[in-house]
Amino acid sequence: MFDSLLTKTRKLHFFLNTYLPFLGAGIRVEHISDDFLAIDVRMPLYRGNKNYVGTHFGGSLYAMTDPFFMVMLMENLGKNYIVWDKAAHIDFIAPGRGTVKAHFRLSAEEIERVRLAAESGKAVYPEYPIDVLGEDGLVVARVLKTLYVRKKKPSI
Repeated sequence: MFDSLLTKTRKLHFFLNTYLPFLGAGIRVEHISDDFLAIDVRMPLYRGNKNYVGTHFGGSLYAMTDPFFMVMLMENLGKNYIVWDKAAHIDFIAPGRGTVKAHFRLSAEEIERVRLAAESGKAVYPEYPIDVLGEDGLVVARVLKTLYVRKKKPSI
């Protein structure tokens, strides 16, 4: 089982780092833990993701936070659950200059909390904040992701 998980994380790592929207924005996945509970992402500032005033384009800052909590929940809940991104809100706190990073973390307890909440088959909407940090460690943008999670109905 460990080998299949390791292979899956390596495949996902390769896929995300060659995914054209990420390539165009310069987004790189640095690390995916074998248990899908931690993902680290970075994005350097370059001409392909600069805005009119020479700082990180807001769409690229959002893109670097987009799929990760969804992927982490999907991988940990398994095939009996539907997981979608439902909504997001982004606050731009400071201009993004240089390389920015985001560190996504979920705990086993949080996965179990979502699993239990969705056990009835009704949708639940967990929310996860994520900070995009500048090279100095200060917050550049703060994103709140809302997911849709529901246990699949048994097939008859």
